[in-house]
Amino acid sequence: MRAVSKSAVAAGVASLAFLAGCEGPIDYDLRGNVGGFSTADAAQAATANRPAPDARGVITYPNYQVAVARRGDTVGDIAARVGLPAAEVARFNGLQAADQLRDGEVVALPRTVSAASSVDIATIAGTAIDAAPADGSVRTSTLEPAQPTAAPAPAPAPAGPEPIRHKVKRGETAYTIARLYNVPVDALAEWNGLGSDFTVREGQFLLIPIKNQPAPRQEAAAVTTVPATTITQPGQGSPTPTPPSATQPLPDEVIKPAEPAPDVTAEAPTTQSNSALGLPVTGTIIRTYKKGSNEGIDIAASPGSPVNAAAAGTVAAITADADQVPIIVVKHNSDLLTVYANVENITVKKGARVKRGQKIASLRGGDNAYVHFEVRKGFESVDPEPYLR
Repeated sequence: MRAVSKSAVAAGVASLAFLAGCEGPIDYDLRGNVGGFSTADAAQAATANRPAPDARGVITYPNYQVAVARRGDTVGDIAARVGLPAAEVARFNGLQAADQLRDGEVVALPRTVSAASSVDIATIAGTAIDAAPADGSVRTSTLEPAQPTAAPAPAPAPAGPEPIRHKVKRGETAYTIARLYNVPVDALAEWNGLGSDFTVREGQFLLIPIKNQPAPRQEAAAVTTVPATTITQPGQGSPTPTPPSATQPLPDEVIKPAEPAPDVTAEAPTTQSNSALGLPVTGTIIRTYKKGSNEGIDIAASPGSPVNAAAAGTVAAITADADQVPIIVVKHNSDLLTVYANVENITVKKGARVKRGQKIASLRGGDNAYVHFEVRKGFESVDPEPYLR
């Protein structure tokens, strides 16, 4: 083995002493000491932390919203928490409603959801029971519009620039996307809850991390008075190397016909004469009952479809939620109540007797063509589906 000379050891120690005496972090690969060209600033660029979501897991930006998954969440769980149909959220993100998500994974929301608020239907139901005379006669009175229950305030909109929302295209990887926007791949993974293998999928939305230094806004650049000739564009004066992946086009991918995706929406139970309750509207169940999260079921159908009484009873209350969307409560035998929310064009009045299957309202139009249907035993909500079988 060749001996190492004392002069070589001394030169090495002197080099380390020189580096230790420099200001700032040690640049072990000498990027700042060769030819006057330094990439140390780019290598040490840091990104800001992802903004904290609100109580529902929603981060709101001026032009879009995203939801952050919790441990054990599916796409359907997030949709239920933010009040959107599971199929719509899944389709927007190229997923299925039952797909499991990683803790911290970002899911793009197809449309804006408002701050969480709800109507205390339990109070309405209890009032209807208490107000019903013991002799079975009907006593009419006007109920005040329902007030929204207190709900956690949404997190304030993050300060600073809005991050770019990038939709993954075929052939892209986390590494190519990180290079495209000049951000560290580990920061891209942290912002979007990627796995340890940094896997991304076609159609997935990714938030591009914001650098710690303030980013210039487009509108500010439009009104600047600095002459264009004095502005140095990023990368101007230095050649941009061609990435190896761009020298040759990707080979055409042979894609086998995909298997038909299973229908993840539940079929609505059939309305049978021997069931305890009839189906209020003929359609598809898009949200099922979950105690504490969804106190009933949501049944989607065509806008304007008739909403029918599930059983014979008395219209105990007609009120509205915080957005002035009507709610109907019908009282049946044995302190059983049914609730019909998200309806319009009500055809009955408070105190009226209704028959099973009688039209009491219509479904709202647009994207809100579903009825929120609850069954309550006194003050407590119960799963409506066993009553519909």
